[in-house]
Amino acid sequence: MAANILIVDDSATMRRMIRRTLELAGLDVAEIIEASNGIEAFAKLGQAHVDVIMLDINMPVMGGVQFMERIADDPKLSQIPIIIASTEGSETRIEKLVETGAKGYLRKPFRPEQVRSLLEPFVGVREQPAAALDDDDMSF
Repeated sequence: MAANILIVDDSATMRRMIRRTLELAGLDVAEIIEASNGIEAFAKLGQAHVDVIMLDINMPVMGGVQFMERIADDPKLSQIPIIIASTEGSETRIEKLVETGAKGYLRKPFRPEQVRSLLEPFVGVREQPAAALDDDDMSF
């Protein structure tokens, strides 16, 4: 069954890149929903069913850590797997995010194969595998 994915990132360019990477990864995705910060993400969660959240950490208004802390307080929303997609490289910070509830971490930039490997347990894959990828497929 196809999954809905919420991408939360303050960069419109990065959201487009993640969207394109999800498409190229061959995942079984029904709808991709976008939000530019944690506050906007909460509004989107109230409007649509979401199966997985891909979350940036460093954002204005409400960053990823605050979003995760707030979502952990909601019994229904806390069940949604959160995958961190960030340039954050601090091992200590990543460990804290996993302790807070993150189910995985992707360091930007990432490739479709990495996204597929990490999200497949939560989303599944399409019956038709993604075509072979080359660097031309990654232009945005």
